[in-house]
Amino acid sequence: MPKRGKKYREAAQLIDQEQQYNAEEAIELAKKTSIVNFDATVEVAFRLGIDPRKNDQQIRGAIVLPNGTGKSQRVLVFAKGEKAQEAEAAGADYVGEEDLVNRVQQGWFDFDAVVATPDMMAQVGKLGRTLGPKGLMPNPKTGTVTMDVTKAVEEIKAGKVEYRVDKSGNIHAPIGKVSFDTASLVENFNTVADALQKAKPAAAKGTYMRGVAVTTSMGPGVKVSTSSLKFA
Repeated sequence: MPKRGKKYREAAQLIDQEQQYNAEEAIELAKKTSIVNFDATVEVAFRLGIDPRKNDQQIRGAIVLPNGTGKSQRVLVFAKGEKAQEAEAAGADYVGEEDLVNRVQQGWFDFDAVVATPDMMAQVGKLGRTLGPKGLMPNPKTGTVTMDVTKAVEEIKAGKVEYRVDKSGNIHAPIGKVSFDTASLVENFNTVADALQKAKPAAAKGTYMRGVAVTTSMGPGVKVSTSSLKFA
C-alpha cells in the first residue's frame, strides 16, 4: 500500500468508507476532497460481473456526455479528397494521409483522438502497435472508423468518451471536471451508467453492476450505491 500524503489522509477522513452514497452525494464528496491545485478530472469506475476473457462478454463503446468532459480534444483525421475537406470544415486539428501516418510512426503524438475513413485503414493499420497501447486506434465500434467524418469530429469535440472493459472487468470513464456544477456531473454520470447497463452482454451471469466509485485526479474514491443508479 503506497504511503499517502497528509492532504490525502485528511480528505479521506471526510469519506465514510463503510457507506455507499447516491451519485449526487458521492460527486459532492469527490469534489470536496479533491486535493490538487488544478481543475481535476472527475472519473467514475464500474466493477462489472462479467468475464472479459470471453469474446461474448467484451464491452466497448463510446458515448457523448451531455455536458462534455471539460477538456478540449485535439482530433487527428486520416482522410483524403472530399472527406479531408469535410474533416477540416468540422474542426479537426490535423488532417492528412500517408504524411501523417509517417509522422506518427516517428513518434509524434500531439493529439487526443483519431478518426479514419475506411479507405485509409490499410495505411492506418501500420500504426496498430503505436496507437493501440494508447487507446487511440480508430475502431468502427466507437465510431472512429467512418465515412461520416463530420459527425465523428463534432461528437469528439462535444465531449465524446470511449470506454472499454479491462482484464479485471472494470470500466473507467471521465465525467467532467471538479469545476463543473454537481448537477452536470450527475447527468454525465447517469449517461455513462445507462450506456453500460444497455451494453450488458446476454452471456453475463449474476449481479452485473457489482461496484461503482467516483474519484478525482489523485483524490480518494467514494463508493456509489448500485441500487441508487438511475437508468433511462
